[in-house]
Amino acid sequence: MKGSSSRRSLKQSGLADSIRAGTWKSARSSRNKVPVSEEMIAGLIELKRTGEEGLMAQLTSQLRELIGSGRIGKGRGLPSSRQLASDLGVSRNTVTYAFEQLAAEGYLAASHGRRPVVTVDGGERIEAAGAATSGVRSGTPRLSPWASKLKQADWPMSYLAQLKPLRPGQGDFREFPNEVWARCLRRSAVRAARRELGSVNRPRLREALAHYLATSRGVRATADQIMILPSAQAALTLIAAVVITQGDEVWVEDPGYPGAAAAFRASGARVTGIRLDEQGMQRMPGVAAPTLIFMTPSHQHPTGRLMSLARRTEFLGMCKPGKTWIVEDDYDGEFHYDSRPVPALQGLDTHGRVFYVGTFSKAMTSDIRLGYLVVPPALVSALEIAQRHIGLIAASHVQEALAEFIADGHFLAHLRRMRRLYHARRDHLVEGLERHLGEVLTAEVPSGGIQLVARLKRGRADQAAVKRLVAAGVETRALSSLALGRPRDHGLLLGFAAWRENEISAAVRTMASCF
Repeated sequence: MKGSSSRRSLKQSGLADSIRAGTWKSARSSRNKVPVSEEMIAGLIELKRTGEEGLMAQLTSQLRELIGSGRIGKGRGLPSSRQLASDLGVSRNTVTYAFEQLAAEGYLAASHGRRPVVTVDGGERIEAAGAATSGVRSGTPRLSPWASKLKQADWPMSYLAQLKPLRPGQGDFREFPNEVWARCLRRSAVRAARRELGSVNRPRLREALAHYLATSRGVRATADQIMILPSAQAALTLIAAVVITQGDEVWVEDPGYPGAAAAFRASGARVTGIRLDEQGMQRMPGVAAPTLIFMTPSHQHPTGRLMSLARRTEFLGMCKPGKTWIVEDDYDGEFHYDSRPVPALQGLDTHGRVFYVGTFSKAMTSDIRLGYLVVPPALVSALEIAQRHIGLIAASHVQEALAEFIADGHFLAHLRRMRRLYHARRDHLVEGLERHLGEVLTAEVPSGGIQLVARLKRGRADQAAVKRLVAAGVETRALSSLALGRPRDHGLLLGFAAWRENEISAAVRTMASCF
């Protein structure tokens, strides 16, 4: 570092030595604000060449603190940029940029050819303002009632740091044809400049989805009724924003998908959990229909139960058009193993009362988080406007790539292959649980999906069991944690789709050792 007259005067006065020794407190640590002269400023600045923060940022911050603390008072001049750069051994641009930033913040008045001058009163006034601000930052922030309740729920699971067997809700990303998908993405990016503007929901993907849903799930909808969203959860948020008024009643399954209750509560709904029986969500005879009913009829989350045709018809019969809406979440409807899939509830509706929600994150890979929503005809315009205002818009190049992936047959080919794999993995997990944990657990074998419930025998506490398993390296979820009210069901939610058979076997052995 170059020497200077100011450095020499500091050494001669002994101030530089006391600064290094710590007996002279700097502006960052001292509450006795001793004014400094122009010659002393460089001696109070310490720049670290090896830190993550750049020299300009360090200089700006330290000068701001010297002014704010009152060490450099209003009307006092700073050294010229040339002089301070020489004293500190940095480039003149570094000092100039720092001066310009402080001038923009109102700390300095700087003009070409003149040294900058401090323009604010430091000391008590700035300190008081800073103290008030820091008090707000360090204190407990005020949250909305909805956000406060989210802290009480374990959704998403609190231990999702790293993917481990047998985490539920996951497909096997290792089996996804990433090279094919990458080619679709590249071609979509190249064509980006030629696309028409203004289309939030890409027509090509909507048409491909309309055809696929009609043939595979019995959904009756035109392409114009289909909306593409960043996720299935975004679809629930959008529905809630459009059809729910503060205080409206919403029914959800209990136990059920926690994200649904979270989305509807955020819109001010009174969420009521409806118990399950062997056919899924129970009908409530003699009770007035709510504003909205959320259900997973094709594969109930988390139990995997299939809602009967008679029960579906009962729910449709209690919903007056324009008064009560049903949200059908078909989160893993692509995977059925023991029989042909039951058509979607939406296909039975002839009066436009059912929203149909789907996702690509289970069928393809969790990185492709696109969801889609089939909207009742009467609400299409309202939801399209709301989608833009809320900003729930999926990237257009991903939509175009997905449309190509479906149109070229890659999507159906991938699904056929994964159905065979997941079917075998389900059976392997069930067999392993019966062999090693038959005295502790009873597995409920679902007809489809990517996860199953294993109920604990003899009244064991499922949340305590989950803690032991997670600590041992097996991820699962307590069935009781998915209850809205007082839990009546205890068991473990186990994923099988994402794990190869040798991994499932190892996880089951670990579970047996824990129990």
